[in-house]
Amino acid sequence: MGLLTNRVDRSEIKPGDHIYTYRAVFTYSHHGIFVGGSKVVHFRPEQNLNSSTATTSDFYEPTSSLSSPCPTFPDCGFRQPNSGVVLSCLDCFLGNGSLYCFEYGVTPSVFLAKVRGGTCTTAASDPPEATIHRAMYLLQNGFGNYDVFQNNCEDFALYCKSGLLIMDKLGVGRSGQASSVVGAPLAALLSSPLKLLMPSPVGVATVTAGMYCMSRYATDIGVRSDVIKVAVEDLAVNLGWVCHDEDVADNEASNGQIVS
Repeated sequence: MGLLTNRVDRSEIKPGDHIYTYRAVFTYSHHGIFVGGSKVVHFRPEQNLNSSTATTSDFYEPTSSLSSPCPTFPDCGFRQPNSGVVLSCLDCFLGNGSLYCFEYGVTPSVFLAKVRGGTCTTAASDPPEATIHRAMYLLQNGFGNYDVFQNNCEDFALYCKSGLLIMDKLGVGRSGQASSVVGAPLAALLSSPLKLLMPSPVGVATVTAGMYCMSRYATDIGVRSDVIKVAVEDLAVNLGWVCHDEDVADNEASNGQIVS
């Protein structure tokens, strides 16, 4: 994959890869985990999935299975009730977009050279079998409520690939795309006083770009200090979806340790 683009051919992706495609003329990207067999597990806003009038203009992605059954795969669009984690075929996931592959374990210099967020991380990825296990487990159990800044499709894919969870619930989530949305205006704001000191617009633009890249780097899961490794089976407790006591009680009940 090149420095400017991570675009790949379909024949190049492998099960366990983190893939993405751009929507709305490259305005934003949608991410998922390729699990093999031309199938992708991904996370999207639940309201779109429940809408009977969903169209290609709906945020976050067009999916043909929303309005009509997929002509190729009968199980395309499968999800559990009240869950935004969906199994789609690769064609429906991509829509009319191109295919890109997210990069893991990149060097800081490569990360900073990527002008656009949401394309790579310095964090290492886990083996493909671990990635697929997390994705399929979350397909059955959900990934909580969708939030564009703290729990979005890129956050889902990053967790499946790395198993890393950010403990600071007040900050931006794991995704580089969300960091870019926040980082660009912040960099512009911080660099605006420099216009008084630097007469050259090129110099101000260079400083602004540098601040933007550094703000993205500081929020990358590979360098953050508030990141821990969490097993997918323990994810619900760590994210506060269920309390620990309820989870223990459920485990004991399933093991036959509670007698009525």
